[in-house]
Amino acid sequence: MQSSFSSSTEDKDSSATSTAWNGVDMTEVADTEKKPLSKNAQKRLEKAQRKAEKAQNKESQATPSSKKNQDEEELDPTQYLKLRTKLIEEARERGLDPYPHKFQTTRSIPSYVEKYQSLQAGDHLTDVVESLAGRIISKRSASSKLYFYDLRADGAKVQIMADARHANSLEDFSFIHNLLRRGDIVGVKGYPGKSKKGELSIFPTHVQLLSPCLRMLPKFALKDPETRFRQRYLDLIMNAEVTRETFTKRAKIIQFVRQFLGDNGFLEVETPMMNTIAGGATAKPFVTFHNELDMKMYMRVAPELYLKMLVVGGLDRVYEIGKNFRNEGIDMTHNPEFTSCEFYAAYWDYQDLMNFTEQMLSGLVKELTGGYVIEYHPEGKESSSEPIKIDFTPPFRRLSMLDALEEHLQETLPRPLDGEEAHKRLEEICTERNVACPEPRTTARMLDKLFGEYIEPQCIHPTFVCDHPAIMSPLAKYHRKTAGLTERFELFVNGKELVNAYTELNNPTVQRQRFLESAKDKAGGDEEAMVHDEDFCVALEYGLPPTAGWGMGLDRLTMLLTDNNNIKEVLLFPAMKPRTDS
Repeated sequence: MQSSFSSSTEDKDSSATSTAWNGVDMTEVADTEKKPLSKNAQKRLEKAQRKAEKAQNKESQATPSSKKNQDEEELDPTQYLKLRTKLIEEARERGLDPYPHKFQTTRSIPSYVEKYQSLQAGDHLTDVVESLAGRIISKRSASSKLYFYDLRADGAKVQIMADARHANSLEDFSFIHNLLRRGDIVGVKGYPGKSKKGELSIFPTHVQLLSPCLRMLPKFALKDPETRFRQRYLDLIMNAEVTRETFTKRAKIIQFVRQFLGDNGFLEVETPMMNTIAGGATAKPFVTFHNELDMKMYMRVAPELYLKMLVVGGLDRVYEIGKNFRNEGIDMTHNPEFTSCEFYAAYWDYQDLMNFTEQMLSGLVKELTGGYVIEYHPEGKESSSEPIKIDFTPPFRRLSMLDALEEHLQETLPRPLDGEEAHKRLEEICTERNVACPEPRTTARMLDKLFGEYIEPQCIHPTFVCDHPAIMSPLAKYHRKTAGLTERFELFVNGKELVNAYTELNNPTVQRQRFLESAKDKAGGDEEAMVHDEDFCVALEYGLPPTAGWGMGLDRLTMLLTDNNNIKEVLLFPAMKPRTDS
């Protein structure tokens, strides 16, 4: 942003090679010993001297305030906090309330910019009164009677051009403007206009401190990720455009998904976040304790079982957008609490879900970008690597999980997959190929690790990985054509799982059997294995219609569509390790 207060000197050439000074030819002045100055030259010289003296006086008037602010910026943050707190207390003693209850605005800053941006340079609407509020992001002074501020709120900014001539009292003017600092939240009442340079401004008759910023703001954009994630409010202050854009887009993504489901007849519901059984997904839960009931409870890992119970009850299309909790690792793509969307549709199968997923995601990308192709930096936007292009044009690629894995391994795995021979061969393959699979090395876990090692990284464009083995999918319905498989798919984009979905198992007898198989894995040390939920089995005995269920991680989707490779960038307050004092 250009500064308006320098307009008196903005057209002057300050080059050392110039022979003119404020319009006076210095070759004439240098030649005064040889011959007297002409009358015109003498007048020009006297005028230039007066102008220089006037400019020097202005500079000397501006120096104390500017120097004071500059000196404060050099202080240690602790010293700055003490000094600023002291100044605010002194102002309070003089009768100023630094934390007033209310300030009435006439419009937001974005609305102000939209309404008055068309004004011409130098226009002043002196008969219009507007009141704005926001945070000071910069302060400049032309003199003790003229201050310039950049005021920001709601993703927009406007200049405050505070002139003592418009103030009710010169003493009050000096008091408030000597008090204000970068970071303070202020209210401004005045008339709209543009400076001579064309900067949209508000010319205040009244400026009020609404909340002081007691701590020193960084001088430049905040880059340190640790600070940005721990102090998201500071990140939003200092990196307003980038960070605000990310979370604005996140909100648009969730809004689109909610609208899309609503338009297709789905009812949004809420289910419990604390459960007596950690069911609905293979994951390690967080454990808490209910004092009144004197029992352990589990933060939900997925809302699946409750949502299917609602379909049993006759709510044929239901969905929930909410938090899930999994007591697992923290890395670039995992956070202990995350936001997902799950929906269930009676009388659909997994083929219907694939078609529906294509419509939703291609429509979302088109809505956000105007096309179907996005650019993404797998190594991060700050890296020097070229972005990859990801094409969401439907239809998406489809492949069989087992066929793809066996093709890569160049062998057919023993059948049945839940037998001892298959388990033994998978252990040998993991050992031979140095694919890490921590204990317990169940067949399901080894298949998952091998697929993740060899096939997932190849799925850059949206790819449906279909027909998972039954031992990996305890809640999915058995495949209608191939024994040992299920009607399940996962959608992978950029090598990461984005969607998990399947035709739902609705046979209570088979469901009990699957739960028992998972219980064996859990007894063998697999903390992520699913536990037996008899209440859910009883619900199935009342009749669950043919149903398809679908779940998508909204955090990962946001990462993809905002070009972020770290999940912490799309969570306002991500999980962080406690600070360690050095």
